[in-house]
Amino acid sequence: VEQMKLKNPDFRPGLVVLQVGDRDDSNLYISMKLKAAAEIGINAMHLRLPATATEEEILHSITEVNENSSVHGLIVQLPLDSVHEIDTEKVTNAVAPEKDVDGLTSINAGKLSRGDLGNCLIPCTPNGCMELIKQTGISVAGKRAVVIGRSKIVGAPMHDLLLWNHATVTTCHSKTVDLAAEVGRADILVVGIGKAEMVKGEWIKKGAVVIDCGINHVIDETKSSGKRVVGDVHFQSAKEQAGFITPVPGGVGPMTVAMLMANTVLSAKRFLESHQAGKWNISYTALNLQKPVPSDIVISRSCTAKSIDSLAREVGLFSDEVELYGKTKAKVQLTIIKRLQSRPDGKYVVVTGITPTPLGEGKSTTTIGLAQAMGAHMKLNVFACVRQPSQGPTFGIKGGAAGGGYSQVIPMEEFNLHLTGDIHAITAANNLVAAAVDARIFHEATQSDKALYNRLVPLSGGERTFSPIQINRLKKLGIQKTEPSALTEEEINRFARLDIDPSSVTWQRVLDTNDRFLRKITIGQSPTEKGYTREAQFDITVASEIMAVLALTSSLEDMRQRLAKMVVATSRRGDPITTEDLGVSGALTVLMKDAIKPNLMQTLEGTPVFVHAGPFANIAHGNSSILADKIALKLVGPEGFVVTEAGFGADIGMEKFFNIKCRYSGLRPHVVVLVATIRALKMHGGGPTVTAGMPLPKEYVEENFNLLEEGCNNMRKQIENAKHFGVPVVVAVNAFKTDTEAELDLVCTLAKSAGAFDAVRCSHWAEGGAGAVALGEAVQKASSAPSNFKFLYDLDLPIADKIRIIAQKIYGADDIELLPDAQHKVALYTKQGFANLPVCMAKTHLSLSHEAEKKGVPKGFILPIRDIRASVGAGFLFPLVGTVSSNSFPFFLHPKKLILFIWTFSVAPCPGCVHPHHRKSVHWPAGLNRLQSPGLTS
Repeated sequence: VEQMKLKNPDFRPGLVVLQVGDRDDSNLYISMKLKAAAEIGINAMHLRLPATATEEEILHSITEVNENSSVHGLIVQLPLDSVHEIDTEKVTNAVAPEKDVDGLTSINAGKLSRGDLGNCLIPCTPNGCMELIKQTGISVAGKRAVVIGRSKIVGAPMHDLLLWNHATVTTCHSKTVDLAAEVGRADILVVGIGKAEMVKGEWIKKGAVVIDCGINHVIDETKSSGKRVVGDVHFQSAKEQAGFITPVPGGVGPMTVAMLMANTVLSAKRFLESHQAGKWNISYTALNLQKPVPSDIVISRSCTAKSIDSLAREVGLFSDEVELYGKTKAKVQLTIIKRLQSRPDGKYVVVTGITPTPLGEGKSTTTIGLAQAMGAHMKLNVFACVRQPSQGPTFGIKGGAAGGGYSQVIPMEEFNLHLTGDIHAITAANNLVAAAVDARIFHEATQSDKALYNRLVPLSGGERTFSPIQINRLKKLGIQKTEPSALTEEEINRFARLDIDPSSVTWQRVLDTNDRFLRKITIGQSPTEKGYTREAQFDITVASEIMAVLALTSSLEDMRQRLAKMVVATSRRGDPITTEDLGVSGALTVLMKDAIKPNLMQTLEGTPVFVHAGPFANIAHGNSSILADKIALKLVGPEGFVVTEAGFGADIGMEKFFNIKCRYSGLRPHVVVLVATIRALKMHGGGPTVTAGMPLPKEYVEENFNLLEEGCNNMRKQIENAKHFGVPVVVAVNAFKTDTEAELDLVCTLAKSAGAFDAVRCSHWAEGGAGAVALGEAVQKASSAPSNFKFLYDLDLPIADKIRIIAQKIYGADDIELLPDAQHKVALYTKQGFANLPVCMAKTHLSLSHEAEKKGVPKGFILPIRDIRASVGAGFLFPLVGTVSSNSFPFFLHPKKLILFIWTFSVAPCPGCVHPHHRKSVHWPAGLNRLQSPGLTS
C-alpha cells in the first residue's frame, strides 16, 4: 500500500463490507476486517443493511458499489440475516468479479478451476492455507495432498489451488470409505469439514503438513464462557505426528483476514494498471469514402457509431463517472478531475482562422479532421473539444456546427439538436432571473416594507427564519443579526428593498431561436401588473451571461459563486444588483447542476469529442468550456493532444481564448492552427461579393494570383496576432477541388514567410483524417518547438487602455473612441470595482475593423466603443464596438424613433474630427450615438 501511495499520492485501495442484519458473530468478523484494513491504509467502509432488506435492495446496493471506482474490493458478509428469503448464490454472483475479494463468484471459481490463477481472485481461506504451506519451505509439486471437505468456500477451491501448484490431490468427504487410510497417505493435509476434533493424531503421516480450517465450539467448564474453540483436528495428538500444524484459534483465521487485504490490494493494483496514463486501447471506425462526397447528413447516417459507454471505457473513464444519454452521448462527472489531478496534462492546440467570409474557412471541419488524423491514423491519444451549436444558426442560413464531409461529430442530429439539454437549462435559468427582477420591481412598488418583509421571510411553523442566502445579504448590508424579529424598521427597509432602477435593468430574457419579433417587446401589459410596463427584449440563449459562466467555470462551487456575482441592474443609489441580492443564485445552480458536466460524443472515425458550452464569439468569448479542456488534457496523458476551437477569426475567438479562457483556466497552449481557404483569401484580396444560393463568380473557381496574394495580407496579420502571444502557428490550407497546385503552394510559402512554423494543405473534408495527417504531423512537431506564452495586457491597466491595446495590436486600429455611454460605464465600473476584469470585445466578426464590409487588413481607422457592459459573474467587461447588438441580430430602427431623432437633430461643425461616422464634418448628438447605424451616416 505504501508503494502504491508513492506512485499515486492521491490513491487508496478501497474496501466495502456489506452486511445484512446484525448477527453478533458477523459483527465480530467485520470489526476484525475493518481494523486490519485501517492498519495498512485501505479505505474500508461497513455498509449495513437492515434485516428487513429485500433481495432487490441488496442487489441494488451491490450494483452501486460495483460502479464506484474508488472501491476495489466488496465482501458480502455471510450468512445474510434477512427476514426475507434471499438467494445467496444470486447475491454472491452479483459482485463484480474484479472486486470479488472473497473469490466466491462463479467466474472467479471457474477461472481457478481451469488454472487461470493470474486472472482471478482466489478465495481467502484457501489462499491463506497455501501461503502457510509455502512458509514451511516444503515444495508442493509432486506431493500427495488430501483435502477433507468440499465446500465452495474452502474445500473445492483448496483442491484446485493445490492441483495447479502440481500436487496430487484427493478430496475426501462424508461418503469417503476408510478416511483414516486416505489421511495416512497425505504429505499435505487440509481439513475443513466442520466437525470438532474429528481427525485423530494416529491417522496422520509422520512429518506431514497439517492445515486445520475448522472452527468449532465444545463444552469446557473450565472456561468462563463454558466453552472453547477447537479445530477439526485433534491438536494434542496430531502435533506429535505432524511436521507442521496450525493451531485453532490463531492459525488459519488471521491468514484469511491477511489474504482478504492482499486480494483488495491486488484488485487495486490491477485497477491502476488497467487505468494508468498511457496509450489508449481504442478501436477506430473505418470510413467508406464516396466520390462525389455525399451531403453531411447522408455521411453521418451511413456511419455506425460505437456505443458511447464503450468509447468511455476506451479513453479511461470509469462507469460511475459517465451518465449515459442513450447510446451515442453521455455526460462526464466532475469527480474525474480529482481522480486524475496528479496526471500530467497533454498538449493543448487551439484551432482558429483568418477573418471569416460567407465562403467559410472550415474551422470546425479542420478541428475534427485533425483529431481524426492524430487518433485514427497517427495512433495518438487525442480529444477534440468543441462548442454546442445554438438552435438559432442551426435553423438559419449558417446551419449546424458538427464539422462537414468526412470530418464530423456524430450523430449529426443529436449534436445539433438539444444534445443533453444544456442550452435549455441555460434558458430556464436565465429566464428565472428575468422573472425575479421584474417581480421584485413590481412587489417593491406595490407593497409596504412590512408586507414585503413578511413575504421574503414568511412564517413557517409559527416562526420566521432567514435562509443562508438572506444571511449573506444581511452581512453585505453590514447587519450582523440572524433573528428576523431583531431587525429595526430601517434595517427591514434596507434588507427588503433592492430599489432597482427599471431603466438600468441589463438582464434580458432569452430564447434559442431566431425570432425577430422578440427583439424589442413591452412587458407587463396584463391587468394584474397594474400598469408597470417597460421595454425589454429577447436575446438568443447562447448570448446569456450564464452560458459564459458555464464555459469559464472550474467547478460546481465556482459556478455557484459566479452565478451569484452576475449583475442584473443598478439600484437608484448606483449600487450593482446581483442574483445573490435577488436570492436566486442557489436556484440557478440547481438548474445548472447537470449542464456543468461535459458531453461525450465521437467523430466519424471513432475518436472522442467533448461538446460543452456554446458562447458566441462576436458578443461573448466564443470558446468551449474550461472543464471539458481540463478533463480531456488529463485523459490523453502527457503524450496526447487536445484540439479545441476558438470561434470566428483569430482576432476574435483566439484573442479571447488567450486573454480570457487561458487566464481563468491557467492552461497554456502549445500550438495555434490557423485555417485558411484559397477562395476566402481571394475575397479578402478584393474579390466580388458572394450571394447565398448563387453560383460563385469565376474569380473564386479560376486561378487568380493577384487577388490571392493581396488577400494573404489578412492571413499574415492573423499569424502576427497569434505570435503576439508567443505560441507557434501552423497554417492549415483547407483545399477545395477548384484550387490549383500553384495557388496552394503560394499560400503555404507566404504563410511561412510571415512567421508560421509550418503551412500544409489539407483535404479532410473529402478524405477524413487521412487528409489531415500532414497537418497532424506539423502540429506534433510544433508542439515541441520553443514557446513563450504571454497575455496581451495586464489586468491592472485602466479599462480604456486594455481596449486600446486590443484595438491597436490585434485589429490594427489607430486608436479608440469612447462614446458618451461608454465613458459613463468606464467611470461606473471603475467605481464599482470591476475595472480589473479582462475585456471581451463585442464586434463584427466579418472584418478586422468595426465595419463588416471592410475586408483584408483595414488601415487608418478609429474604433468606436458605443457602450460597455459587465458580465461580472462570467468575469469580463464587454465593450460594444460599432453597431454590434447583444442579441446577435442585425439592428432594426423603429420608424417613430427615427422621426424623433430627426426632429432633435442638431448640426454643428466639427473641424478635424476623425471619427469614421462623422463623414460630413458634423457632430452627432449624444442621443444618436446610441444608434451608430451605418445607414444614417450620410
